[in-house]
Amino acid sequence: MGASDSKLVFKQGIFKLSEERHIPADDAYWTSFWELPESAEDIFNLFAPADVRRTRDNALENLETLILAVTSRLFILRHHPSFPDPEIAPERDALNCVRVLTRVLPYIYEKESLQQWEETFFWGQRRKRTRTAAIANEILFDESQEVRTRTASDDFEEAKPLAEELIDTLIDLLFFSDLTVPKQAHGRPKVTYAIWQSGVGCNASIPTTKEHESNRCEILRLLLTLASQSMYLPPSHLPQRGTRALTHICTCPDKQVVLSVLCSLLNTTLKYNPASWRVPYNTLVFKDPKQVLVTYTLQFLLVIVLYPIPDQPGIVTPKNFYRHFLGRLHRPQDFQFIVDGMTRILNQPLHANSSYIPGAHSSIRFAPEIIMLFWEITQCNKRFRSFMIDTDRSHDFVILILFYALEYKSDASKQGVVRMCAFLLQTLSVEVNFGLGLNKTFEAQETLPTAIRITGFKGTYADFLIQSIYNLITTSQGKLSAIYPALLAVIHNIAAHLEGLSAVTCSKIMQLFNSMSSPSFLMANETNHDLLRSLLESMNSIVEHQYKKNPEFVYAILGNRKRFEALRTFTLESGQEEIERRNRRRKETGAAHDPLEPNSTRSSVDSLRSPTTSLSRTPTLGDVPEEADDGTFAIGDDDDDTDDEERPTPAASSPSEIPSRASSVASINEDDVPRQLRGMSEKARGKMPAGTPNFSRQNSITSLGGYSVAGQSQTGAFEPSAHWIESWLPELPLHTVLTLIQQLTALIPRQALASDTAAPNTLHKIREIQLVGVDPSPIRIQSFEWSQLALGWYESLLWGFIFSSEMQVAKGTVGVWNATSIKLFRVQETTPQGPSLTSPRGAVDAVGSNIVSRIGSINLRGPTSPSTTGPAPGGQNFRRNG
Repeated sequence: MGASDSKLVFKQGIFKLSEERHIPADDAYWTSFWELPESAEDIFNLFAPADVRRTRDNALENLETLILAVTSRLFILRHHPSFPDPEIAPERDALNCVRVLTRVLPYIYEKESLQQWEETFFWGQRRKRTRTAAIANEILFDESQEVRTRTASDDFEEAKPLAEELIDTLIDLLFFSDLTVPKQAHGRPKVTYAIWQSGVGCNASIPTTKEHESNRCEILRLLLTLASQSMYLPPSHLPQRGTRALTHICTCPDKQVVLSVLCSLLNTTLKYNPASWRVPYNTLVFKDPKQVLVTYTLQFLLVIVLYPIPDQPGIVTPKNFYRHFLGRLHRPQDFQFIVDGMTRILNQPLHANSSYIPGAHSSIRFAPEIIMLFWEITQCNKRFRSFMIDTDRSHDFVILILFYALEYKSDASKQGVVRMCAFLLQTLSVEVNFGLGLNKTFEAQETLPTAIRITGFKGTYADFLIQSIYNLITTSQGKLSAIYPALLAVIHNIAAHLEGLSAVTCSKIMQLFNSMSSPSFLMANETNHDLLRSLLESMNSIVEHQYKKNPEFVYAILGNRKRFEALRTFTLESGQEEIERRNRRRKETGAAHDPLEPNSTRSSVDSLRSPTTSLSRTPTLGDVPEEADDGTFAIGDDDDDTDDEERPTPAASSPSEIPSRASSVASINEDDVPRQLRGMSEKARGKMPAGTPNFSRQNSITSLGGYSVAGQSQTGAFEPSAHWIESWLPELPLHTVLTLIQQLTALIPRQALASDTAAPNTLHKIREIQLVGVDPSPIRIQSFEWSQLALGWYESLLWGFIFSSEMQVAKGTVGVWNATSIKLFRVQETTPQGPSLTSPRGAVDAVGSNIVSRIGSINLRGPTSPSTTGPAPGGQNFRRNG
């Protein structure tokens, strides 16, 4: 359609679609949709959103006929013996059919009132003309009502639902001779299921061309569009309802099809090499075909691997076979290939200094998606976890994950990635060998980017991890309060295995303790004391299990003994008194705020009445100043049936009537995300009552659940009371630390504890002392638990990546979902900028997911019902916060 008059003809046909009702199904008009357009841009530019919606709302029967026309044409071409012959069965026709479907489907999904029609039209049982009858009558497409009335009943046969046949056809076309894979010899099947690239399950790549790769992109984009019905459901409903298209794809029983698709997507993605650019123009030439192909292979891979098959009453939930076989990988060479590919992509910022163009590396391609892929494989494949930890490759990934968390911590559009990084670290931290491996010395700190480098660092990987967690918490200005529990859980899970913690690391842990034990933090809301409890349990684990190997840590405890002793006698009055005294001191001296106490956590205590003077003579928190610191398939061949997918994990997933509070740790201004469950030993987990609600995610062993707030006032404001303090203060695990302080202060001279730095002989003395009455308690982990709302958050994060990436690929011309009524997240378009070197047209920025359904605040005591609220009113207003 190079000439303008041809475009005009096509555009006039578009107008006819909505203006002329009941266009006959056998009208030659329908052939214009696959014969006239010459590119995807033709269809997306000329078949505008307003045209699609006008047809949908005013002439639905024409839209129905259009879909039947293009699907039937596509099915006929798929089975045509000469396809793709440019004269008899042209490739152009098939691609245009694919493009038309990609254009119209999102506008069907966005209209809620069409759900029943869509269900019946795409997924209902149907009868279609047999191939013999179709050829004899030379019809344009199947299911024509007019033709049915003139045909004998034996000319029709029962057929699978339209959407199923469409999906199966598209999967076949991904491996079709001379369309997406090399031309097959005469007489051989047209569909070969040949893996596109070498890597997992295949030792040799098949030849390819730019045309084949472009065709794969078009087909993958339509498959993503079919799956994107997820975008038009709120996150609270998506995991329960699911998407019919994804359920059909993921439950495919044909092992060869599943493995061919899985390995083709995985290998194509992980063979991508960003360093292959000779000039650092990756942000300027995004439309490079290979990079676009990798975009779609990675996104479709994540969509099918992440997808949880929804439960249906009365039947056994089928497996997601893509996730299942990803979890069955076991060859070391496959794991090596996966790790190398992910590392190559995640390492991009470490090589950014070689760029001569400012800002050319500002957009790190695929990093968030690769982090998500790494998390998925880590969750569903226990052999991969073992490989990562046993070969120490997990150390490299810890550093990379910390880099992205610290790099993105202040970017409002990347908060979801930061949170995912925290949960990924928590997932790794439950493994015993992971904690033990962190005791190795980290010597490459000086080679790291500035964002993650720690000045003057000397120590182990554990030191680096804990200090980085401290930096995340204290430099994020409260924006990451929703993941404080997950970050503290990482420390908690590795604590019992830590050896030789440096003095700096011990100091950071104590600074966290001082901040979290301050009255203003504890009394800001009713759940902050759970964070303190988690940190105290971590400190107890170090003392109980590794006392002799951590003298610096013991010395740090002794240096802060007044704070521990005062915490034991904490009261409402003493806490209020200290808050008042601290506020006065700040006004007089202009002292900085404690980094753990953003305004949102202090709002509920600013109005506390002046307290009465405490009469207690024992040390109180008011006496302690608060601190402020700035081959062949080799998948699933073994007989090990102990897959992670068979291990359900307890989590609460029923909604709560209790609304969220503005003063909660998880600020209502942020997206509520799932949080970790308080530590539970395996023995205790096995003794849980039979009626305990469970939620399991296939092939997931470590996961995360939601929590809600208990005891909230009707006004939403939290007011601490003496009864509330008594409900948790006696349960704080202070015994171990107080026993240590009591025994060591009696044996070590006071002057030896006066210095900030421990003398060698003092450390030696600490090692020699035998503690009495401090016995190692069972090691407990704080596991990551999935709930329905957690999955809603997670899927919205993925689809936010996909939506944002499609806008970058399209540069505003072929945005599949642009301007549609998305419900899974909110969309906010930034003001278009003027032309620039890196953005010649102006672009849509600031895209990310914003959870509409919220989970309540944390409660580390155990799972409670998550709190939800409905979607925010209004149109598309999309901010990536979650």
